[in-house]
Amino acid sequence: MIYLLGFILALVGLSIALHIFGKISYYKIFSRFSIIFTFGMLMLIVVFVIVKGLFSFKLSMLSLHYTTKNVSMGPAIVTTVITVLMAILIASPIGIFTAIYLVEYTDVESKLVQTIRLATETLSGIPSIIYGLFGMLFFGMVLKFGYSIYSGAFTVAIMILPIIIRATEEALKSIHPSIRQGSYALGAGKLRTIFVVVLPIAIPGILSGIILSVGRVIGETAALMFTLGTSTAMPRSLRSSSRTLALHMYMLSSEGLYVGEAYATGMVLLILVLIINSISSKLAGKLMGVK
Repeated sequence: MIYLLGFILALVGLSIALHIFGKISYYKIFSRFSIIFTFGMLMLIVVFVIVKGLFSFKLSMLSLHYTTKNVSMGPAIVTTVITVLMAILIASPIGIFTAIYLVEYTDVESKLVQTIRLATETLSGIPSIIYGLFGMLFFGMVLKFGYSIYSGAFTVAIMILPIIIRATEEALKSIHPSIRQGSYALGAGKLRTIFVVVLPIAIPGILSGIILSVGRVIGETAALMFTLGTSTAMPRSLRSSSRTLALHMYMLSSEGLYVGEAYATGMVLLILVLIINSISSKLAGKLMGVK
């Protein structure tokens, strides 16, 4: 905390010095300070987690068989990947087509659009623990999935729907109307215009929403604790109980016996998020035809 306070004071002193000697406006000082502070906080978190995790990381922690000696995160990595893929495959088509309907096929002032937007905003504001309780009662007990990947994936899919819908809406709205009008003028129908002209241009914005959704799923703990469970075993099917990396890290840190291993799990989780973000960015470039 002392180092953080010193870092902030140093930035303030640097900004004042720039103003006095360089005659830079206070607006530029505040802007540069905000940029430096934001980037500094990001680097501080990344470096801190990676350094703490490296000292505790062992290759045995990647084993596919969990024991109290290796405290392996192997099963958690597999479960995380499966849960993320299932949640994205379920939520993405529903969210994207909902946004297409709201933007392309309805009037902005209609009651239906306002109702759907109110519902999505309400979903985005519900605490994750409520989603967990709903998933446990509905998917776990009513549909009899129990503690399983099915219950966890369906629950977090509902959680990320507002993110995908909102991101897709904004991406579609950012496209100039003249692009659609030009497509219509060439004889293309509405459906062809949407899928051939509009969606390819909106792909970066849609992918940004999907990336945010992936981060939400990877970092979720409360909802998955009630639906996916906390089993340390490797899942043998989609009806098996297991735990994700974030849940694995939470359980290790809460027990108080494997704090170092929790840092190592956080390091792997951070690296996994960075890899997913880089892959998504390259995929967006290829889909747009940008080298």
